[in-house]
Amino acid sequence: MSRSETLTHDPRTTPARPDLADIRLRGTVEAARFVAGEPRQVVIPAAPLRRTPRAEAGLETEAVMGDAVTLYEVRDGFAWVQLVRDGYVGYLPAASLGPADPAPTHRVTALRSFLYPAPDMKRPALGHLSLGARIAVAGTEGDFVRVGDAFVFSAHCAPLDRTTPDYAGTAERLVGTPYLWGGRTSLGLDCSGLVQLCLDLAGLPCPRDADQQARAVGRPLPLAFEGLRRGDFVDWRGHTGLMLDADTLLHANGHHMAVAIEPLRQAAARIEANSYGAVTGMRRIEA
Repeated sequence: MSRSETLTHDPRTTPARPDLADIRLRGTVEAARFVAGEPRQVVIPAAPLRRTPRAEAGLETEAVMGDAVTLYEVRDGFAWVQLVRDGYVGYLPAASLGPADPAPTHRVTALRSFLYPAPDMKRPALGHLSLGARIAVAGTEGDFVRVGDAFVFSAHCAPLDRTTPDYAGTAERLVGTPYLWGGRTSLGLDCSGLVQLCLDLAGLPCPRDADQQARAVGRPLPLAFEGLRRGDFVDWRGHTGLMLDADTLLHANGHHMAVAIEPLRQAAARIEANSYGAVTGMRRIEA
């Protein structure tokens, strides 16, 4: 997913409206009122972030349980927030937010894991958590950890400081996940959501959108199809993917409507002919 920056302050990551803005932007943007944001966190499995406070508005990105946000306003069932992870600004359902404490201690490492009302897998599940969701573990009961009033299978999560450096390997686990514009959970992903999720699990900061990632993640490589290696990134104007080896691309894409693996040259020819044009860049994260 990629969107162009049309203002000096990128509207995707600038908490400013004509009527309201973050107090830290006083003097740099115009607004009728400035406020200090308040810390909150997402307390439901996944929440859609939209550009406007309407349920029918398109999906910009997703926040998952444990994501920290800065809250600026609640009105008509929507919360205007900025995500701490990547600075994205938009509207979440107000009911998706709760207090910033207790802070998460663990993250979900399974593709998906169920929330149960008791430490018993035979009980009806309350919902599910996606890969990367953060939870505050309050104790252990048998094979489960307690998260608030619910329970999660303990083998499906790990402490936050335990990362998965092979982000290409994480991406391989997600092959077949349906394509979803704005998606960043194991139920649906777009191209940059896939990259961001995999780097997040590797403990590497990453912006949300493809154009932002092309500028901020890794160092540029010569624009050539030779010499690529596992973990390198390939960019188009509005699309991105990562290499599994010297010749094989993995990306969430609308052609397959899924996270898919294919030869890079084959993908590049199709994309140039049908959608995003020629490859615009290649990047590498150094060990």
